Amino acid sequence: MNILAIGAHPDDIEVGCGGTLAKYARSGHEIYLLVMTEGSMGGKADVRKKEQARSANLLKPREMIWGGYKDTLLTPHMNRMVHDIETVLKKIAPNFIFVHYEDDTHQDHRALAKATVSATRYIRNVIFYEGPTTQNFAPTVFVDIRETIDEKFAMLLAHRSQVRKTNIEGLSITDVVRSTAVFRGIQGRVPFAEAFVPLRLFINV
Repeated sequence: MNILAIGAHPDDIEVGCGGTLAKYARSGHEIYLLVMTEGSMGGKADVRKKEQARSANLLKPREMIWGGYKDTLLTPHMNRMVHDIETVLKKIAPNFIFVHYEDDTHQDHRALAKATVSATRYIRNVIFYEGPTTQNFAPTVFVDIRETIDEKFAMLLAHRSQVRKTNIEGLSITDVVRSTAVFRGIQGRVPFAEAFVPLRLFINV
């Protein structure tokens, strides 16, 4: 299968579904990453692009695609963004798409989620992931990531400039992500899990 994960900034995908993507990769599926901005408001763009490349080298996706948009400015470009996502969809024909959940305090995450909903209106499996700024997330789909949690952490640590930028005193991004994985694991009755809200999800196909 072709799996497409879409994120607004470098490291968003790793936070939201890195463990799940690693499981898909282990099973031989093709992974594609689409990152819409270089994250220049959260650090130097060239540094963040290099960090994203290091993280991708661990996951080994079939292709790493940059959207070319400006950090924090996705909202005014909704129509163009829908078109650009559709172009990527036509190119790779994904079987599954992972993207930010719509209810989020970061404007880029909200905008990208809405653009993806429009762009994927004819795609069967579209699934929302959560991040530290997600709100009102009530997941119904869980993935056991006990075998890939260390790979998820390694991908996150590749984003060195962002590890301590959690806005929570004393906590690194791996602390935050581990806590979330434990919590979602408890809900799913496993040690570590990633959780998702489906827009559409077909099973037994």
